[in-house]
Amino acid sequence: MSGFFDIPSDLQHSWLGLIGLHLREALLPVLAGLVLALPIAQLCVRFRWLYPPVLWVTTVLYAIPSLAFFVVLIDYTGQTELTVMIPLAVYSLVILVPAIVDGVRSVPQETLAAATAMGFGPLRRYVQVQLPIAVPAIIAGLRVAVVSSISLVSVGTLIGNQGALGNLLADSMFYHRPELAVNSVVTTAVLAIVIDALLVGLRHLLTPWMEDTAK
Repeated sequence: MSGFFDIPSDLQHSWLGLIGLHLREALLPVLAGLVLALPIAQLCVRFRWLYPPVLWVTTVLYAIPSLAFFVVLIDYTGQTELTVMIPLAVYSLVILVPAIVDGVRSVPQETLAAATAMGFGPLRRYVQVQLPIAVPAIIAGLRVAVVSSISLVSVGTLIGNQGALGNLLADSMFYHRPELAVNSVVTTAVLAIVIDALLVGLRHLLTPWMEDTAK
């Protein structure tokens, strides 16, 4: 078991340090994707003709293999975290934009009419009425995006990105230590499960009315 946590010195991080770096490289792109997805989704809801081309563009970008995306970016951003984070942020858009659009469109017209009658403008109605009601759909999208991002970060080791848990896979072959590969796989899976559980908890916290309805 001691070898399981004995991280090679070439990684320059402890096991907990690798976890922190892995989470940073995985979660920051999803956060950036969410920040971009919110206004894009609002435009798609307001201008319905815009949704199909936006969905087409994000889907095409999502179809690009992550390794190919990384290789293209290396010439511009080098072997850095940014090279890994940019594709992950783009990938999150194809999940988050439809989730937000579907959630916002599910808001009853009576609710929107009541908000308009109370003097809510489009932006205020979107932020204070539509988004809160769309929280379950948004959290569902975030759960998929986060788990996908946590798993894809490990691919960054193939381009020389240092820090994430994926580097343990490379070192397991270099040092002939299979326990490092097991460490990488198990830790990544546990991280995905823990973050997913936290998002479920956040959904319960933000939507207490759903619990009351269930009762």
